[in-house]
This record gives sequence, C-alpha cells and structure tokens, in this order.
Amino acid sequence: MIEEQRKILEMLSQGKIKVDEAEKLLAAVGGPQAGAEASEAGASGRPNWKYFRIQVEPGPDSESRDRVNIRVPLKLIRAGLKFAALIPSGAQGKISEALKEKGLDIDLARITPQDLEELVSNLDDMTVDVGGKDKVRIFCE
Repeated sequence: MIEEQRKILEMLSQGKIKVDEAEKLLAAVGGPQAGAEASEAGASGRPNWKYFRIQVEPGPDSESRDRVNIRVPLKLIRAGLKFAALIPSGAQGKISEALKEKGLDIDLARITPQDLEELVSNLDDMTVDVGGKDKVRIFCE
C-alpha cells in the first residue's frame, strides 16, 4: 500500500475524515495507478481470472460421498483486503491474536493487494491428496 493511502486510512480511523471523503481521496490517489496496473496485467498475457475455486472429490476410501465445490469471486477477496485496512489498529491486534490461537499466523495489516495478485498469479492448479481418501483441487478461473 502506498504511503498516501495509508495516511488517508489513518485519518479515517482517527475520525478526521468521513468514509465518503476517504473514498474520494483513495480514488484520487490510486485511480491512475490502478488503471495502469490493469493495462499491464492484460499486456503481460496473464489470464484474467474472476473466481477462486476449491473442489473436494471423495476418494474410494472416503467416509463421506459428499462433493464440495466452492467458487468465490476474486472481487470479493480484493474488497475484503480493502475492508481489512479500515479495521482500527487496536482491533487488528486482537484479530491477529485470535487467528494465531487457531494456527494462522497472519497479520491482516501487512497483506497488500499486490500480495493477493502474486498469490493468484502463482496459483496455477494445485491438487492435494488427503491421505488417499479425498482429493482437494485449488485453482482460479
């Protein structure tokens, strides 16, 4: 996240500006850059994925015959990242602690849209065999 965006979000969290003012400022600061990034992505030849998919296929030794097919729009994930930036710093610490207790060592304040895009661009098609019972396939489309 660029420094200007961080300052705008800090002003919002401190109550110095309202949400609609923050949106206008963020659009003004990030607008041309976001358009340039989108055109670069199209020029690079990378696929323009719209969905993150997780599929679970039961294997022959599986206790369950249920199939799982989850399809999450990447726009929703990107919006979640933007929303996470609006969480007050005191609450972010509590959320990070709760996630750590569940075995997820993730700092929401440090995840950037670029991190998400890098993850998606490197996630071709991954299949995980779960103990010979189930196959989990994770991919973007």
